[in-house]
Amino acid sequence: MVFDFSVALTWILFLALFPMAFYWLRRAWRILVRRDFSEVALKGGQSPPHPEKFAPYEMAVNLVAGTVVVVVIVAVLLGQLDYATWSAIAGSTIWCKFFADFALSRHAHAGVAKTSTKN
Repeated sequence: MVFDFSVALTWILFLALFPMAFYWLRRAWRILVRRDFSEVALKGGQSPPHPEKFAPYEMAVNLVAGTVVVVVIVAVLLGQLDYATWSAIAGSTIWCKFFADFALSRHAHAGVAKTSTKN
């Protein structure tokens, strides 16, 4: 195996799956068990007026994405998935997670009027 740019990117993608899975599953755990809604549907670092309303959706997105990534990690370590398959699954999961979080945060803040900083 020759170490080149594509091998380096492959390792970076695979190693990045570990903290992503941990972070997403930890967020799902915080919402489901600890009832911590401080990171639900954030937009500009601010929570929506009623984050508990959107918490089940945020928890589901994080739980599904984290679980898919853990399954990909285990399958790669067991040699069950080739590079094209696991990188496609991981990449699609990451992008879908980002799009779902973005859509949920915009939906949660849709009825909130912006506060003016002008005096």
